[in-house]
Amino acid sequence: MNIGIRAHDFGKLPIEQLADKISQKGFNYIQLAHGKALEGVDSDLGCLNANIARHIGSTFKRKGIEISVLGCYINLVHPDKNERRRLLDKFKEHLRYARDFGCNIVATETGSLNADLSFNHENHGEKAFDSIAESIRELVREAERFDVIVGVEGVAKYTIHTPDRMRRLLDAINSNNLQVIFDPVNFIDINNYKEQDKIINKCFELFGDKIAAVHAKDFIVQDGEIKSVPAGKGILNYELVMKFLKQRKPSIDILIEDIKEPFMEESKKFIEGIYERV
Repeated sequence: MNIGIRAHDFGKLPIEQLADKISQKGFNYIQLAHGKALEGVDSDLGCLNANIARHIGSTFKRKGIEISVLGCYINLVHPDKNERRRLLDKFKEHLRYARDFGCNIVATETGSLNADLSFNHENHGEKAFDSIAESIRELVREAERFDVIVGVEGVAKYTIHTPDRMRRLLDAINSNNLQVIFDPVNFIDINNYKEQDKIINKCFELFGDKIAAVHAKDFIVQDGEIKSVPAGKGILNYELVMKFLKQRKPSIDILIEDIKEPFMEESKKFIEGIYERV
């Protein structure tokens, strides 16, 4: 098991400063969304090239940091077709240069039929599924050309919102270049949180073999809503998650996310402790 962190949770910093801070916190693996994490680096379509990617990757590597996942989170079902085309082309650009970063996974969530990514009831319908499958299929074709992986992350309010829907997407695309970024909290909402064990087990049953990386955060129920909190500060059944990973994915990268600096080392120790105990 390799415990890492989402780079932009440190804020947006010059690359050397960011690499130093990550290293000082004891992390050797990151998820990098370079547009969010790196000061002075433009992530717009057409700005990325091999030289920039190699410079970023080698700078982190000198500090002993590997880029586990390259983040390019876009709305894959954006209602404006011109904007969707721009976003798909941006993701494909990341796929082309992923290996120059020293990484082979580019990740995204699946998006909403609302342009602002808010919940739309039709996200869970057939039209949305057909739309997301069309977008993912195009990205996977590009990934196959460059021998890299499209990492898809399910989220309860978006188009891939349940374990069954994720399995259906994997079957529809049918490519080893499509894998899952697994965040167990993301499939949980106010209507199903009491069934979290059932949901987690279903994820492992349906696509455990396709999990390429894991996100680590936690959740609580507050004022009738699910609220994200640092790992170990909520009610997620981490023992269940870690038991599966220890048995089936012992070398996987677990990336702590959505966290502030004061809790980073504490969350890392919590995850390590659970992993050793199960």
